[in-house]
Amino acid sequence: MIALIMGSGIALIFTMVIMPLFIRMLTRRQYGQVVRDDGPTSHATKSGTPTMGGVIIIAAVILSYFATHGLLALMQRPSSGITASGLLVLLLFAGMGLVGFLDDFIKIAKKRSLGLRAWEKIVLQAAVGIGFAVLALNFPNAQGLTPASTAISFLRDTNVDLAFAGPLLGLVLFVLWSNLIVTATTNGVNLTDGLDGLATGASIMVFGAYTIIGIWQQNQACGVNVTSNVCYTVRDPMDLAMLGAILCGALVGFLWWNAKPAKIFMGDTGSLAIGGAIAAFAILSRTQILLLVLAGLFVLIALSVIIQVGFFKLSGGKRVFKMAPLQHHFELSGWAEENVVVRFWILGGLFVAAGLGIFYSEWVVAL
Repeated sequence: MIALIMGSGIALIFTMVIMPLFIRMLTRRQYGQVVRDDGPTSHATKSGTPTMGGVIIIAAVILSYFATHGLLALMQRPSSGITASGLLVLLLFAGMGLVGFLDDFIKIAKKRSLGLRAWEKIVLQAAVGIGFAVLALNFPNAQGLTPASTAISFLRDTNVDLAFAGPLLGLVLFVLWSNLIVTATTNGVNLTDGLDGLATGASIMVFGAYTIIGIWQQNQACGVNVTSNVCYTVRDPMDLAMLGAILCGALVGFLWWNAKPAKIFMGDTGSLAIGGAIAAFAILSRTQILLLVLAGLFVLIALSVIIQVGFFKLSGGKRVFKMAPLQHHFELSGWAEENVVVRFWILGGLFVAAGLGIFYSEWVVAL
């Protein structure tokens, strides 16, 4: 437990201290947000606000992970050490963040609201996602567990195995399935990041949930003393829990500067990185389908865009919402930005609570 407190504390302090220095540097260089012309008119005042705050979030998480493991070793505290699962989360987190950074930098350099071309972003995200998926099926531990498996998971791996016709087909299907999860999650977080603090607060709740799940899976791991018929075959649950706590700490520190009126935005650097990390947690903790509930707010917002675009094309120009994503619909309906953010946080919290309830209920039923 000390690892979780230490890791989240380091990330929180680093973000709180370094972020204002980063804001000043971005302001000097005039690296400000370019606001979309078709967005709510009230957002015009946000133009020029420093962006790419995700750079500091990524730096804080990576530094805190390795610093925490180093301090635990110096203190001779029991620890699983740096694990394959932890490194894979960081790979997808930082890799997606790099794609987002390129997108943000192009927007800033060319003073426009569009960065990478659609095909360029797809290719880069696919490259990172494929690398993650292939590596996740390797690195077995002493018990033969790899960070991920080819089985589709809900609260644990189910009997639906993508390797039903052999390991090669299983690898191909897992890569496709993994990339579907990564793409959906990164887009969901990216679409949610439209109001001050909205995506940050919602993400803190999701990472908090995965911290709890990791601790529970560690305490109820197969081969450890358990009090029910339910146990978990997750490779490195405690290291995943520590990373979840570190991400919470980094995002709480960022929220201090990102709350309305935001002094800095996370940009695509942050939203794509956070989406990648959430997807990695779902895959490596074997809770892929449960992610639909835990990240229900992101799902709802992404669905609002799909519904809006689909209905617009099918109806010949009619709309379901005043504007998509969903948070902008409520802004145009007269809700103050602060009301939208807090109410959506409440909704996100309810989704997280429901997801944790579903996860825990399996253990209760098995007693």
